Amino acid sequence: MRKTTLLAATAAVLACGFPGAHAADLSTFAAPPAPAPVVAMWSPWLVRVRALGVLPDPGARLSAAGAPLAGAGVAITDSAIPELDISYFFTRNIAAELILGVTRHGIQGAGTLAGTRIGSTWILPPTLTLQYHFDGFGPLKPYLGAGVNYSIFFGDQKRGGFTSFRLSNSVAPALQAGFDYMLDEHWGLNVDVKKLFLDTKVKLNAGAIRGRVDIDPWIVGAGVTYRF
Repeated sequence: MRKTTLLAATAAVLACGFPGAHAADLSTFAAPPAPAPVVAMWSPWLVRVRALGVLPDPGARLSAAGAPLAGAGVAITDSAIPELDISYFFTRNIAAELILGVTRHGIQGAGTLAGTRIGSTWILPPTLTLQYHFDGFGPLKPYLGAGVNYSIFFGDQKRGGFTSFRLSNSVAPALQAGFDYMLDEHWGLNVDVKKLFLDTKVKLNAGAIRGRVDIDPWIVGAGVTYRF
């Protein structure tokens, strides 16, 4: 009888205590909280490789022995080059862009100098612009920019019987418009147009003929964008 009573009491205690122990176990072994979502790091760097067409819109103001050469002008050949540019975004909308490339151009007389070969030159025209990139167009990322160009003329070659030909380095303002069309997070396509208001001093025959030549090129480019 005592053994029966003891077994019954033990069973009652276990029946009452087991649910509490089970709840405690659930609390002890509950699943850990979900980790916070990983936020992708935003990189401020962007590079582009483009093919450029450099299309001068030339003019000239020339004189010989101090007297203006009325009607004298110049014609400057177009140039096509590969180009690299590097952009740094200060914010998601404001960026600075530096373009690097080298162009070669031939120069001939126009107007009253038509048919006269003058020379050829190489130009290193690094251009730095500050841009505003617009939001709200999905993968299309349009931008506008303005900045400064510094053109370095080198490798000047005289032609047409001139004894010397020299162009001076020059600073010019620049305007820009373009867009990137992003194919994914990193890769995209780019179209870009710049206008440089560039002129330079010219000297022929050790300064016997001198003046200013307007180059004022349109720079039209298309290429590939990579965003880090």
